[in-house]
Amino acid sequence: MGVISELRALLRLEGFRRLFAVRLVSQAGDGMFQVGLASLLFFSPESQGTAGAIAGAFAVMLAPFTVVGPFAGVFLDRWQRRQVLVWGNAVRVVITGAMAALMLSGGVDVGIYVLGLAALSVNRFLLAGLSAGLPRVVDGPLLLTANSLTPTLGAGAAFVGGGVGVVLGLAIDEGPVKDSSALVCAAVVFAVASLLALRLGRTQLGPERPAESAITSEIARVARGLADGARYLVARRTPGQALLAMATHRFLYGVVFIASILISRNVLDPGSQAGGFATFATVVGLTGVGGAGAVLLTPTLSRYTGPQVWIAIMLLLAAASQMLLLTTPSRAVVYTGAALLGLAAQGTKIAVDTIVQRDTEDGYRGRAFAFYDVLYNAAFVGAAALAAFTLPDTGWSRPVFAALAVAYVAAAALLWSRGARTPAEAVTLRTDVEPDPSEADDAEPAASERGPRP
Repeated sequence: MGVISELRALLRLEGFRRLFAVRLVSQAGDGMFQVGLASLLFFSPESQGTAGAIAGAFAVMLAPFTVVGPFAGVFLDRWQRRQVLVWGNAVRVVITGAMAALMLSGGVDVGIYVLGLAALSVNRFLLAGLSAGLPRVVDGPLLLTANSLTPTLGAGAAFVGGGVGVVLGLAIDEGPVKDSSALVCAAVVFAVASLLALRLGRTQLGPERPAESAITSEIARVARGLADGARYLVARRTPGQALLAMATHRFLYGVVFIASILISRNVLDPGSQAGGFATFATVVGLTGVGGAGAVLLTPTLSRYTGPQVWIAIMLLLAAASQMLLLTTPSRAVVYTGAALLGLAAQGTKIAVDTIVQRDTEDGYRGRAFAFYDVLYNAAFVGAAALAAFTLPDTGWSRPVFAALAVAYVAAAALLWSRGARTPAEAVTLRTDVEPDPSEADDAEPAASERGPRP
């Protein structure tokens, strides 16, 4: 059965259709919101265009995905998930509307940061709730297809929503109305998502038997599970090394991403909010084009190299992109570097996902991917801290790009020459958290719904 026919089979299920509609509309609003927030924090005249300010704002955007994400399940096992979708989107309407009003009246201030952090934290609960509720409306062999398709199509909806936000931002003259337009539209879309969630039965998404143990003990259990997953990955060798390579790449990539914001704003289009925003949107778009290329190339070519060697090749490609940036901060160089780095980033991610899924036992896979999510986003937050101290306000620095290229080459050489190609013998670690084979069902959605990707 092909992908299209499987999607048709899923859409014949009424519960799935209703939940899927909530996901598509909610994530389209996410895309608009993230574009509006990026415009406010990175490109509005009121925002500070310094490396420290940009890095700090970026860390705020990613913090909920690092801190809140792993513990969302503790609450989703206690609250009716349909109510989480209804009230979560309703709360985002209020928060987003308040942000737009603040922008119209007073510009970017600490209130914008606090409300943005709150909205993104709510978003983590919504994404987790959408995935947790899926097995309640789909069962049998179609569940695997649903787990594969819905996060991907949801990400596509977010991309479309972000595109609408970009077009709005470019169509409206510079000023407070321009900065808040995407936020106002996002609030309307969130309201629609909240109303769509009401079509689901109050108890339809579960939990059937809400957890009754103390929240503090559940949070401690999750923390122990993350630590146990980390120990297992290290002992198993290949998945641990793959995650280390991924974290290294995300850390270095994060510095380049923040540099691209600064270059777009302060070098390529200085003094023009619309120009800087359009330039950065082009950089992000070309990064996505490179990622699409990786989706086509990686499954074919990595069969001949093996995933570990493919990761090393992608790290070398990332180093080449940094060597290119050493030359001059022209549009052609920045755009070409973005496409190459997008190819390297997505190629690395696909290979890492393959290794972790292939070499991790079912009983540990859920915890392994939970730790993967934390590491994936924490590396980007760490990159923001490094960027704040190393990048000039222009974003372009030969010493920084040279250091990034050297770090990429060193990581590639280490993985190529010293990396394990086969996993160590299966080990059983003593832990307070019993392995739960059912966690494997959530591995793919969790991996595909990590924080906002560049």
